[in-house]
Amino acid sequence: MLSGTGKFKQVRQFVAVGLVVLGMVGCAAVPHRSSPPSKASQQPLATVTVATPDADHDLLAQLMAGELALSGADLKAASQAYDKAMALSSDPDVAGKAAALGIAIHDPEAARRAIDRWQALGATPAQLAQARAQLAVEQGQTDEARRQLSLLITSGDKDAWRMFGRVLIGSRDPALAANLLESLATPEHLPADPKAWLAMSELGEQLGRHAYAGQIADGALKRFGTAETYAWAAQLKLNNGDRTGGLTLLRQAQVKDPTNIGLRLTYASLLGQSGQYSQAAHLLEKGPQNAQTYALRAALAANAKDNKSLGQVYQQLAQAPDDVRTSSAYLLGQLAEVLGKKDEALKWYDQVPDDDDHAFDADLRSAILLQDLGRSAEAHQQLAEMQTDYLDQPAQLRRAYEVDADLYLRDKRYPEATDAFSHALQVAPDDPDLLYGRGLAYAEIGKIDLAVADFRHLLQVKPNDIDASNALGFTLADADRDLAEAEKLIATARAAKPNDPSIADSWGWLQYRLGNLNEAVAVLRNAWQTGKDADVGVHFGEVLWKQGDRDQAQQVFDQVRRIDPHNANLQQTLKRLEP
Repeated sequence: MLSGTGKFKQVRQFVAVGLVVLGMVGCAAVPHRSSPPSKASQQPLATVTVATPDADHDLLAQLMAGELALSGADLKAASQAYDKAMALSSDPDVAGKAAALGIAIHDPEAARRAIDRWQALGATPAQLAQARAQLAVEQGQTDEARRQLSLLITSGDKDAWRMFGRVLIGSRDPALAANLLESLATPEHLPADPKAWLAMSELGEQLGRHAYAGQIADGALKRFGTAETYAWAAQLKLNNGDRTGGLTLLRQAQVKDPTNIGLRLTYASLLGQSGQYSQAAHLLEKGPQNAQTYALRAALAANAKDNKSLGQVYQQLAQAPDDVRTSSAYLLGQLAEVLGKKDEALKWYDQVPDDDDHAFDADLRSAILLQDLGRSAEAHQQLAEMQTDYLDQPAQLRRAYEVDADLYLRDKRYPEATDAFSHALQVAPDDPDLLYGRGLAYAEIGKIDLAVADFRHLLQVKPNDIDASNALGFTLADADRDLAEAEKLIATARAAKPNDPSIADSWGWLQYRLGNLNEAVAVLRNAWQTGKDADVGVHFGEVLWKQGDRDQAQQVFDQVRRIDPHNANLQQTLKRLEP
């Protein structure tokens, strides 16, 4: 069908030519006079009037109205416009579109009228059979649908079976479509084309006729034996829970077409899901490589905890063609991180394209790596830029603030951490992780009321949060206030996680506040020996000191220094104990 612009140009050219002809005729009809020409004879075109059709008889107007209605998803208005347009046009495509719209809006009269017009303008037998079959299926006329579909598949049109499939897949009655499929798309009728067999088998599977789908798939496998037929038969077995049979057929498909990357990826993925990592990796190592094969090889090596293979994938991918490297820049960054190559990881993350799905994650990882490399100012600068770039994307903005806060926590820059958490909470006010993080930061700088408020808010949002119960209980105990509430909170956490050293530390510290020194020593000793956490050691040493065992307390403090030479809690505790 010609575009509206094309038709407009034709109309404009026709009018121009008509004017020229009229001008010539006018000149020929005027007799020669010796006297000066009149004003009218000097400007013959000024007297010409060109008729302009009304909108209902203006083909261009109707086509434009139809397209405008389609752009607004108003199918009824589009159908009405094309119904008028087909009567004005000799283009069979216009009538074909009118027929399709009549069927789409469930208007059989409009559809029949358009089909008849389409036939008059030269539609092919296959096109007419498809349209009439669609109309019959739409109206639930099984016999007529079968008759038209039979005409379609025997029409000799090279696209007949594709058109057949379109009629059935668009049916509002899956049962009717399935019955027509099984009665017409039989091994006796299907052409000598494996694609047609596979398409009908897949259609049967979509329509819930699994036995039919399997029968046609098996027939295609026996008749053609191509890699695609093996792969589809394998897919059906996998769908039916026959993993062994599916893997066997996939292996045969891969043998048939060893360079087919899609087959290798599918087969290797299933082997990996079965825990056969080395077999899957061996399969993928051979043959052509692309971004997907490298990614799956990396995933298989990671699942197998095979750092040697990860290193090999990294080296090969780093030397791959430019397009593969560019699309795999994020993966290269991840691999470099796993292999301890932080500087290289930064370079790869910097090469992730802005339109890549992993662009945001690459920027986050870069900020974290900058912090790890001692470039804290650059890390926070990058996060500040991200907070501007993602201002209109709440999920990303929240995450950028959270990472910013976490990095400040690492450096024990607690005031900055509370500010970053507060910004994040403006984006996600009731987020449990953000409330927990800010509560910890407030507690570290001695803003106990604010810390307690955050932990209480968190427990309102998420009443069964064990970490929040422990954090609130410990904060109260450490501030030596509301000890009865603290005891309930920590007891709840301890019952949920009896072997958690941090909860044991909270319980031991609470017992110390309650004056139960012997229980405090026993609990803290066990927690200290379990994890050798510096803060647990500080608490354990202080209780030993208060119990009078200063030598053992000093030994514990010495161990804490070796673990964390700059531990602030240790320094504050020693000032209290040795003023």
